[in-house]
Amino acid sequence: MTVGRLQVAVAAPLKPEDAEYLQRAEPRIDLAYEPDLLPLMRRAADYSGDPDWSRTAAQQARYAAMLDTADALYGIPDVDSAALARTVRANPRLRWVHTMAAGGGGQVKAARLTADELERVTFTTSAGVHAGPLAEFAVFGVLAGAKNLGRLRSQQRAHEWGGRWTMGQVSEQTVLVLGLGGIGRVVAEKLHALGATVIGTSRRDVTLPGVDRVISPDRIGGVAGTVDAVINTLPGTDSTEHAIGREFLNRLAPGATVVNVGRGTVIDESALLEALESGVVGFAALDVFEAEPLATASPLWDRDDVLISPHTAALNDGEERLIAELFASNASKLLDGVPLANTVNTIEFY
Repeated sequence: MTVGRLQVAVAAPLKPEDAEYLQRAEPRIDLAYEPDLLPLMRRAADYSGDPDWSRTAAQQARYAAMLDTADALYGIPDVDSAALARTVRANPRLRWVHTMAAGGGGQVKAARLTADELERVTFTTSAGVHAGPLAEFAVFGVLAGAKNLGRLRSQQRAHEWGGRWTMGQVSEQTVLVLGLGGIGRVVAEKLHALGATVIGTSRRDVTLPGVDRVISPDRIGGVAGTVDAVINTLPGTDSTEHAIGREFLNRLAPGATVVNVGRGTVIDESALLEALESGVVGFAALDVFEAEPLATASPLWDRDDVLISPHTAALNDGEERLIAELFASNASKLLDGVPLANTVNTIEFY
């Protein structure tokens, strides 16, 4: 890295106005930005781009040369862990890679880098950028469960007026939020504003706005029977896999709502289906799944008591600029010798 400068290669789709912003926000960045080498986006935040788009051999050579001479990458090349591994090994000067995803740790893990490579290159994620939209979806899921959205959809489809019934009031509910990171904190604040009692999980002793009580993750079974809804915001790691499983679900009070805006692997979908069948879970709002896309044969599709979102709840039109702002801030930190925000834990990869 040139003293006082940072050579950044743009490896992911980036709007020209956001490229200009990066250089205004941190003038010490030397930006290698060649839009013709980047995939065509089909929609906002479509970093993988149009699958029918491809580079010519000459373009691929230019793209690789750009990546292999940079100090930092804006995005994982082609959102491809194998391409990331190739670049890390081909570029000994590479020191930092920023992932577009909030859960970019999984992409880094899939690259199967060596301990020395993980020590040399710092990886950061876009965690926090998606907190507002995901928190709104989480609150939407809790409201949908409280207001019996499944029953309403079923009766409407059948043109059935039916009898009247008492709906749940979020202001009278207790909600368990798994994980008090960037997403969980915003979820707690929004639920608190609606009058809900919020229990949050954290491995640290923290006091946060909107959180009435904090417990350690290993104690969730003890409170399961006292909550009306559970919201998962946890990342996908070995330690969180199936944290919401059969044992936990069976302890819930009948009719509880389950919402997932974290990672799909945190919920055991087979156990969730059993809990829905038995009525222990009254409603589930799911933006993520164990395997994506969700198989067309999955029984989840056909249930009125399940709301399926195709991993789209995080997206919003302002995401790309927010990521650019986060990157510029981290670039300044790197140049000033300050620890970066959102660094990937290269043991658990979150």
